[in-house]
Amino acid sequence: MDILRRNNVTVTGNPQGPAVVLAHGFGCDQNMWRLTVPALERDYRVVLFDYVGAGRSDLSAFSEERYGSLDGYAQDVVEVCDRLDLRDAVFVGHSVSSMIGVLAARRAPERIGALVMIAPSPRYIDDEGYRGGFSKEDIEELLESLDANYLGWSATMAPVIMGNPERPDLGDELKNSFCATDPDMARVFARTTFLSDTRDILQDVRVPTLILECTQDAIAPREVGAYVHDAIRGSTLVTLDATGHCPHLSAPEATNASITEFLRGLR
Repeated sequence: MDILRRNNVTVTGNPQGPAVVLAHGFGCDQNMWRLTVPALERDYRVVLFDYVGAGRSDLSAFSEERYGSLDGYAQDVVEVCDRLDLRDAVFVGHSVSSMIGVLAARRAPERIGALVMIAPSPRYIDDEGYRGGFSKEDIEELLESLDANYLGWSATMAPVIMGNPERPDLGDELKNSFCATDPDMARVFARTTFLSDTRDILQDVRVPTLILECTQDAIAPREVGAYVHDAIRGSTLVTLDATGHCPHLSAPEATNASITEFLRGLR
């Protein structure tokens, strides 16, 4: 199977520049980076893709066995990097993709040389000494609601995830993105995402890492950002003057400024 077609890979920007890979979160696709790409494409080779099951990916490549684990998505990332022969790429992951990036960097350290985590969470369910933002019952209810009525769940949850109620167009965009995702595949990715626990691998991260959090985020509260920062040695934590879980859409100027400053420090 052609990897580039499977993941609907798009390469833009400066072909001679360092590679930056932009990875979308659950229910989204590469179009969610449209406000970030212009800030990068003059100086960087920008790689965008869709996870299998999202956007214009090859849906025939979907396997519940493979994508029932974050490792399956990380393997996709590694295969895309291999296919493009990327070296020391900067992996920018939104939400669950932040953890997918950590897994991919472990698999192929020669391919990924730095990480940018936007609203990351290694575990969504509260645990002893850890606040993920949700109880186990919360997540079970969320997944049951998604299973029962995916479109209804999307309409209800998208504005909550996006935040910024004074800008309903942002919530509508996320809802439309959710609704455009194949429901059966979305259910698998949702369970993979919200039941994941990757806290134990954060201590193994050895590449420069930028963590971006928002002042208010219903999905990844600030305690999570602090946890990730403490767990990754030498990481940088930036609290954006933004609300919601998608600052690359709701506050692109601040998000892009933080990313580009970090990238300049790597050169």
